[in-house]
Amino acid sequence: MLTLHDYLPSQNGWKVRVLLGLLKIAHDSRLVSIFEGESHTDAFLALNPAGAVPVLQLEDSSTIAESNAILTYLAEGTPFLPADRYRRAKVMQWLFFEQYNVEPVIGSLRFWTLTGRLERNQAMVAGKREAGARTLVALDRSLGETLFLAGNDFTIADIAVYAYSHLAGDCGFSLADYPAFAAWAGRVKDAIGPSYPIHPYGIDSHSGA
Repeated sequence: MLTLHDYLPSQNGWKVRVLLGLLKIAHDSRLVSIFEGESHTDAFLALNPAGAVPVLQLEDSSTIAESNAILTYLAEGTPFLPADRYRRAKVMQWLFFEQYNVEPVIGSLRFWTLTGRLERNQAMVAGKREAGARTLVALDRSLGETLFLAGNDFTIADIAVYAYSHLAGDCGFSLADYPAFAAWAGRVKDAIGPSYPIHPYGIDSHSGA
């Protein structure tokens, strides 16, 4: 059986949980206490040398790290990853966009805000906010033309980008300023359904240390 090495407040982990659930793939979960340093132990670094969750461990004990790589692996042969060459490339376009423009910008700002780390990272905050606004503008512009990011079908691109971007309000962005983006977020929420809660950092007593 597959094993997902996970941390519940991580939206990178959330992405994988969503796809595993939508595909009804049975798996075990192993929670990693990242703020206690468990992701930097020798045992975990043997799973992912970068020391980050999530990690998907396959039945033969081989592993895949990086959430979007895991999504791509799991979605192979399903409607969530098109076989058509162009449409597949469009999915990949948005997966790369997410890792360059969403997770390290909106994800970082949200993490700093919710765990009391905003002040210690103050020198980077203005730049992140400008980049975050540009990201939301780009998404809003693109989503004025299509139902979903890669066309009219819901794919792993939507799961990946939605994970952190729809929570931009947690770090001071107003989604009302981006109506096409907000409408898309509503469609993605409906496609995913209610079974995948967002876990606050507050569930981890070590997160504010």
